[in-house]
Amino acid sequence: MATSSAVAKNRTKGAMQRITAVVFDCDGVMFDTRASNAAYYNTILAHFDGPVLTDDQFAFVHMHTVDESLAHLFADAKTLAQAQAYRRQVSYLPFLDRMEMEPDLTALLAWLRPTYRTAIATNRTDTMNRVLAVHGLTDVFDLVVCASDVPRPKPFPDCLQRVCDVFSLGPEQAIYIGDSKLDEMAAHAAGMPFVAYADPSLDADFHIDHLCQVREILEEAEG
Repeated sequence: MATSSAVAKNRTKGAMQRITAVVFDCDGVMFDTRASNAAYYNTILAHFDGPVLTDDQFAFVHMHTVDESLAHLFADAKTLAQAQAYRRQVSYLPFLDRMEMEPDLTALLAWLRPTYRTAIATNRTDTMNRVLAVHGLTDVFDLVVCASDVPRPKPFPDCLQRVCDVFSLGPEQAIYIGDSKLDEMAAHAAGMPFVAYADPSLDADFHIDHLCQVREILEEAEG
């Protein structure tokens, strides 16, 4: 169970390698995007006279790529093709003001850089650059890896492996902060220590409920 301090579940300080990079998921970690994502997909559904998202549908689209999400929402092949074409006409910009940045994010990034390299590994495809620009975060990440940049999205480890390849480091030299089962599976498959954010049910090396607790993890690893 997460407390006011970071909770180590499976590792001890002595077992930790020296961490040189911190990798963030976007939705649910950097930002609370529940309102923006729901509004985006409900806009697409409404165009085809569909009902609003159910709780189960929202849980799926909140974690998966837009292509996977639309395939989940539109079972008919013809309607799916139309939905794919329509979503390419729908700008995500009107939904950005519904995103809420996590309160400790900018302070954590300021503390991390330049000592640690920073990256994003997300199942977003073509909206990440706009998200960063609107929220003034364009220059605070060394690398951004989206689902469109790798052969397979999360839960496959491709995005985290790309981070390791670009940074020339082993997976044990980074930590991945995520909030979903897909993040957990990707981190485990990549062999990267996983920090679960605000979900004590996930199988993680550390559990946190505030981003500022990442600093505790790194300071403990440094010894």
